[in-house]
Amino acid sequence: MKKILVNISLAMLAVGGMTSCSDILDKEVDLTYTDENIYSNYDRTRGVLANAYTYLPDAFAGYSDGQFRAASRDCMTDNALSYWNVHYYHSVLNDSYDAKNHWFANSYWSNDLKGIRVCNDFISKARESVIGNAEKSGDDNKLCDRYKAEARFIRAILHFDMIGYFGAVPIEDHVLDNAEAASITRTPAPEALKWVADECDAIIKSGALPFRYSNENENWGRINGAAVYALKSRALLYRASALNNPTNEASWWQEAADAALAFINANKSSLNPYRLYTTSDNNPNKNYYECFTSTPHLNPEYILSRSEWNTREIEMFNTPCGFSGNVNSTGRVNPTQNLVDSYETINGLPIDQDPSYNNQDPYKNRDPRLEQTIFHQGSIWGDKSQDEERAVDVSVGGKDYQALHGGTTTGYYSKKFVHNMSFKNPTTFVTACPIFRYAEILLNAAEALNEATGPDAAYGYVNEVRARVGMPAYKGMTKEQLRERIRNERRIELAFEDHRFFDERRWKLFDGKSAATEKSEPRYKQVYNIYSVVVTPNESQVYTYRNDNTHPTRAFSCPKNYYFPVPDDTYKKNPNLGQNAGWELSDVPKKDDTTVCGDNTEGGESTECETTSKLSLS
Repeated sequence: MKKILVNISLAMLAVGGMTSCSDILDKEVDLTYTDENIYSNYDRTRGVLANAYTYLPDAFAGYSDGQFRAASRDCMTDNALSYWNVHYYHSVLNDSYDAKNHWFANSYWSNDLKGIRVCNDFISKARESVIGNAEKSGDDNKLCDRYKAEARFIRAILHFDMIGYFGAVPIEDHVLDNAEAASITRTPAPEALKWVADECDAIIKSGALPFRYSNENENWGRINGAAVYALKSRALLYRASALNNPTNEASWWQEAADAALAFINANKSSLNPYRLYTTSDNNPNKNYYECFTSTPHLNPEYILSRSEWNTREIEMFNTPCGFSGNVNSTGRVNPTQNLVDSYETINGLPIDQDPSYNNQDPYKNRDPRLEQTIFHQGSIWGDKSQDEERAVDVSVGGKDYQALHGGTTTGYYSKKFVHNMSFKNPTTFVTACPIFRYAEILLNAAEALNEATGPDAAYGYVNEVRARVGMPAYKGMTKEQLRERIRNERRIELAFEDHRFFDERRWKLFDGKSAATEKSEPRYKQVYNIYSVVVTPNESQVYTYRNDNTHPTRAFSCPKNYYFPVPDDTYKKNPNLGQNAGWELSDVPKKDDTTVCGDNTEGGESTECETTSKLSLS
């Protein structure tokens, strides 16, 4: 990934041509620049916008930090565990941090706010006289308006990102003076999400961004109108969900449904509509895997991604640990048995509902996305032309079980995004994780329509996603049954794309159960207990399923762990921000709130959580 050195207070980078986010040049900021130096110059002004793009959410960001974050952020969920014991993700599963010492809380809070302030600086100071704003027939129509709309979108999505991690957030919709910055308060999450959606509406109404650019080759990676529709859809879906909609206001679900349908209808009218990626022969056993590996560039399903990364880091940190040569794999992302069990049988049934499922031949006749997402015992992998192709062996003592710097604690490795690279003669690949892709829009529509209207309105959208991989269509279900299947579909379709952390929270999957009480449920429904498989090597291979040795259970305190804490130093500088419930420290006054929540510890009873606060913080 291209490294970008920036000074946030000046918020300026020089760029040679911003045809995509990947084209930003590596250049340190000249600290002598003033606002007049920057905004009186076209290239420097455009450089501020290029800087703003570097703050976009990126699910692959951690892979640039080989020591502490080189794994999927799904390792903070029930989807995966990290093999590497110093990864920060473990602290989330263990709840072993506080408001003073949590890397994720400090980073996400400060990074998103810095990006928001870059955007505000650009929106308030970029000059039409410098950029130009003439009406043109091509993509550069009213360029100044378009640039400001791009910045406005980035500002909105960074607010959205903060809401997901912190709930209530400060809304910074203009450049703050010192007094405002020192006294700003937080807006409750439902209101903040509505603000994000309203920002998207304003951008769409302005007409400043085309739904898609006519010249995708030059503008791939730029914010377009489709990304704005997609953000509105996700923001209103989150707002309608249980975490932000405790009374289950039906009109909020309808608004979320309307937002997803607005994208779909605008897409139908586009000359170049987004679609689900398929191979040239529409092979359901390849369609899903190749969507993420054939190339992210000009992918017809990718609506927006943070950047394109020419790298082999994804291969080295995800391929099973036994593949080695001139470089060595470490395999630090280990999908859980919980996730593996969530893949249906090829008959379209959960594994506990299909008599044909055999837990001693567990990968036979399953949803094709299982084989295309996860390395398991017997998976065929390796560069055949270099004589590296073989069966993956995660059995105890097997070649892919454990190594000095990598291995599997669950019996699995992550295959999604991983190219079949030769480790004898390694190369690099263009890789990107989507921020938005078309499959998510279809699943957004299905979820919201099922809640707002019922199954008949929702089937078509979820079934379109399933059809890509040859899975049977859903039909004849109640709202509650389809809700469960849509959630499951979202889990496997969007795995390792930074969705599960937010989905399991917005659905409040932790409420009403504990590690002890959920034991009677199928593993794919459990969120407190984390499972792995142990493959015993003998002639027939024995599969034993058990709680994982590294993280047998997750520590989750309700409502505390639904959000990260506001960084302590930030809170102390401005107590008006308040602190999220459960994160108050003994050396600062506690927020005046009342929290009622069941005991989620082993053997305890759990009830719905209710939090009220004089600060009205979510």
